Amino acid sequence: MRKPRIFPFEPFKFCICLLMASMLLSGCSHFNDGRQAKTTFAEANDLFHQGSYTASLNKYSEITEKYPEKADRALFEMGIIYAHPKNDQKDYQKSLECFQKLIKEYPESEYRQNSEMVIFNIRNVVLKDETIAAQQMQIETLQHKVQGKENEIVTLQKKIEAFEKKIEALEKKFFDYAIQKGSVDRILIEKSTRRLMLISQGEVLKSYKIALGETPSGQRNGKVITRPLRGPMSSMQETGTAGFTSPCIFPIKQRDKKRAKELGVSPGGDIMIHGIKNGSRR
Repeated sequence: MRKPRIFPFEPFKFCICLLMASMLLSGCSHFNDGRQAKTTFAEANDLFHQGSYTASLNKYSEITEKYPEKADRALFEMGIIYAHPKNDQKDYQKSLECFQKLIKEYPESEYRQNSEMVIFNIRNVVLKDETIAAQQMQIETLQHKVQGKENEIVTLQKKIEAFEKKIEALEKKFFDYAIQKGSVDRILIEKSTRRLMLISQGEVLKSYKIALGETPSGQRNGKVITRPLRGPMSSMQETGTAGFTSPCIFPIKQRDKKRAKELGVSPGGDIMIHGIKNGSRR
């Protein structure tokens, strides 16, 4: 009778032990990976709270490469850091890329819903920042324009001052010339052109633009006759009229009264020279 074949126990036992060892090693490796990932997360979080944002981002990036199963959380943390207001090198575009990658590659992630909300908020912030930047640019442009106008005003003021000095110099020359020629002995007023001329010995020394009534060249003004203003100065007596102190240069004469009576109108009063308020153009 044939005896049953007996397999040696030792080799079989060795194979079982090898398989169990492999399983145990595999289990320990996953356990160690989880513990190391947790440690790296803690280090990245500590760097973030210390304000070392770049170093913290590098740690989270390391996690995405070494521990893909934890990458969704790392991407979420990176997105937060890129958009953090205290990060001097914040980059909203990179932040959006982190959250979008999380949503695309990890649709079942517990961080998906929060990522969608953060994306919405970041886009609103970017829009507001762009609006503020555009408004700031407009303000700066307007400030440059205002500064330019102020410079123009200063330049014009300097030109006016220089022009006034020239006028003063010309007036001085005029009076020096008038002294040499003698005193002004006649004043001629051309009413139609609203011009007054100072005459000495038949020569015009100076002419001025003047203001008259609304119908300076007419014969009548209401019920007052407008007399021709030509002749020698009769008086330089200071008299007050219409709130001004003015010299009387053409007092009313008897022939003016007679002519006015024939026309049935008032001859008016003495004709004087005085200043007018700024802005008047009569």
